[in-house]
Amino acid sequence: MVTNIFAFLIIFAGISSTVANDPSPLQDICVALPSSEVKVNGFPCKDDAKVTAGDFTFGGIAEAGLINNSFGSVVNTANVLQIPGLNTLGVSLARIDFAPDGGLNPPHTHPRATEIIFVLQGELEVGFITTANKLISTTIHTGQIFLFPKGLVHFQKNNGNKLTSVISAFNSQLPGTQVIPTTLFAATPPVPDDVLAKTFQIDDKEVDKIKLKFAPKKP
Repeated sequence: MVTNIFAFLIIFAGISSTVANDPSPLQDICVALPSSEVKVNGFPCKDDAKVTAGDFTFGGIAEAGLINNSFGSVVNTANVLQIPGLNTLGVSLARIDFAPDGGLNPPHTHPRATEIIFVLQGELEVGFITTANKLISTTIHTGQIFLFPKGLVHFQKNNGNKLTSVISAFNSQLPGTQVIPTTLFAATPPVPDDVLAKTFQIDDKEVDKIKLKFAPKKP
């Protein structure tokens, strides 16, 4: 397993260096300072004198996350928001855990990054759709890798009867995620009902029913 993870990181490093999406840094480090009111493409740099090893350390994806949603999956990110030292470096990770028997990471896109996943345990049905509407899909197992091209709609689904976990790597410090159903039916302000009705060839009542499913849960 350690050898497989090492190989995965080597491949990821190669992809990051050859098809890097974020701009190349102009300094050794630029630890993010999210509290700054200055707006730039990225985050302003923290004073180097105040930088510590903690700015480059994170343990938030070591264990499986708590799955408590209707999709049956949970994503724990390790991007610049959790690791300030990633600022300007053009890489990030995430861990995704899938419940048995149908846990789904629903169709979504990453507008700023290519994604590559490595299966830590279990099996996963994966796929992406090209702009020619061709589905590229397969099933991957422990130790295997699959690649999702930048910006294309893709998904992952656990068809096995055990928890499945993957590590995802991105060639962006903050790849962004647009979950298709949530984007369309839970936007603020809302997408007009007539737009959604005509898009999906359904009536306004059906649109309202779907929107209710994606409405924020009251505490």
